[in-house]
Amino acid sequence: MSERRTLRDRLRGIAQEAAKFGTVGAFGFLVNVVVFNLCAHVAHLAPLRAGVIATSAAICTNYLGNRHWTYRHRDKTGRSREAGLFLLFSCVGMVIENGALALSHYGLGFTSPLADNLAKNVIGLGIGSLFRFWSYRTWVFRTVAPPPPPPEDETASVAALTPRREAAPPRGSRG
Repeated sequence: MSERRTLRDRLRGIAQEAAKFGTVGAFGFLVNVVVFNLCAHVAHLAPLRAGVIATSAAICTNYLGNRHWTYRHRDKTGRSREAGLFLLFSCVGMVIENGALALSHYGLGFTSPLADNLAKNVIGLGIGSLFRFWSYRTWVFRTVAPPPPPPEDETASVAALTPRREAAPPRGSRG
């Protein structure tokens, strides 16, 4: 029964973590969509250039949200390692996200603003987000190691090491 409860607790914890990750991601999504559309359709940048700029802005937003809210209880030592891995996995996610855009826009010829937004911000971002969730929780924001058990009482450890002797029968009695 306790194993079942433990599994339930773990699943509940992952669900709460995924909800926080999704909330941060939703804010990053808004940043991504707004910056992409401003760059692509107002500033008239090429779709991939607009995609890289938008994703970079969302990466910065998401790091702050994930570090200070989603994973605030995780290990905070080695911030440069953490930031480096976050950037690495975010860049892989960026390649996934903008790869879907490139395939749709340049490979398949779907060049409308709607097609670009669907390819980048729905398909690419969806697949990239799954990858990011897995990689961030596995490699970037590590769990804090449990504290070592407290030292045992010295008298208890000495008593455990001392062999027990059978009590000798009282003198004069026959047993």
